[in-house]
Amino acid sequence: MSQPFSPSAERHHPRPVRACIFDWGGTITPWHEVDLRAQWEVFADGYGAMACARDDLASKLYAAEDAGWARGRRANSSLRLTEILAGAGLDPQAGSTQAGIAAYEEFWDPHTLTHPDIPDLWNWLRDNDIRVGVLSNTIWSRERHDGIFERDGVLDLIDGAVYSSETPWVKPAREIFLAAADAVGVEPADCVYVGDRSYEDVHGPQTAGMRAVWIPHSNIPEYQQVSHDATPDAIAHKIPDIRRIVSAWSAGQDIPAELAHAR
Repeated sequence: MSQPFSPSAERHHPRPVRACIFDWGGTITPWHEVDLRAQWEVFADGYGAMACARDDLASKLYAAEDAGWARGRRANSSLRLTEILAGAGLDPQAGSTQAGIAAYEEFWDPHTLTHPDIPDLWNWLRDNDIRVGVLSNTIWSRERHDGIFERDGVLDLIDGAVYSSETPWVKPAREIFLAAADAVGVEPADCVYVGDRSYEDVHGPQTAGMRAVWIPHSNIPEYQQVSHDATPDAIAHKIPDIRRIVSAWSAGQDIPAELAHAR
């Protein structure tokens, strides 16, 4: 069993990087402000709900999702789209529900675009024998995420992926980071995790023995933040900074000073 990681212990003499694992929303995809109730209004329209029934259905779904994520922040337990739908009394396989899901997914399409700097970074990692992984807190299926990555031409660059919808956990649970390391076939101490949320993406991977690179550009709503104490091992102010960080660590060098602290 891997031991918890102390960031200061390897900051100056880190192990070479053998895998780089990425958060999805706000990291692989640029941060977006999204009206989270609107997604369920669009679902209700696609479902065919009318008048006040539309607002009631949207409110039930919005409340169910919000409660599920709040539970995840408290207990690190996962959530699935099908559970949200069933909790609102809907049959996930019914034709009307499937129509609602199609409208819901179309709503999200503009917010799922892969950052334009990601393909070059992932190709560079692969060219340098560094595996690429994805670990996301998500209610969506693997098939949905694979479809997004295939649309954006990067699916074949991913060596392993773990989605919380397929596990009992969400980040920052230590277990889900160990599962991500296993998915790429690399020991946690040889993995770097990259994400935009300090609690989930810095505190979480460090407890599993990974180094954590924080991307501090996302405007995380205050109600989604959890009080904690974590210091990232490096800070990427833009996606190409990850290449500089990984190169330094793999060469046994200190990271550049401007990537060691927030601006």
